[in-house]
Amino acid sequence: MNVKIVAVGKIKEQYLKDAIKEYEKRLTPFCSFSVVEVNAEQIIDEALNERYKELEADRILQQIKPDSFVITLEILGKMFSSEDFAQKIKDISNSGVNDITFIIGGANGLHQKVSNISNLKLSFSKMTFTHQMIRMILTEQIYRAFKINNNEKYHR
Repeated sequence: MNVKIVAVGKIKEQYLKDAIKEYEKRLTPFCSFSVVEVNAEQIIDEALNERYKELEADRILQQIKPDSFVITLEILGKMFSSEDFAQKIKDISNSGVNDITFIIGGANGLHQKVSNISNLKLSFSKMTFTHQMIRMILTEQIYRAFKINNNEKYHR
């Protein structure tokens, strides 16, 4: 299984970089895992937010393989328990899909053309998290899903 996160922007905080790196390392026995960072638009004029999202969307779309199962992180997406998320990953894999691409938008959110290609819209909470934090949380939950699916112990 190939798992990729396409994220707008870079991780700035060292503690988040360290946590993400640790979970990336832990994922190596389970899947081929990669992160692609696309450049975020510098917000100069709030009236141009839709244009900024579209520019970011064009960069995101270039990173998605045509046969990949696309999961976008969206505020209004579906919420899962960790066990249900693990089952969803298993179901995707069992359907013959070999690539899963998770997409984390920029500060302005995702452009509709990215949301439109999503096979699953995922939300972690009704709360708002920074894009940097959600990348760490997503990476941890992907790791947790593989542990659950392999019947390996992981703290609850």
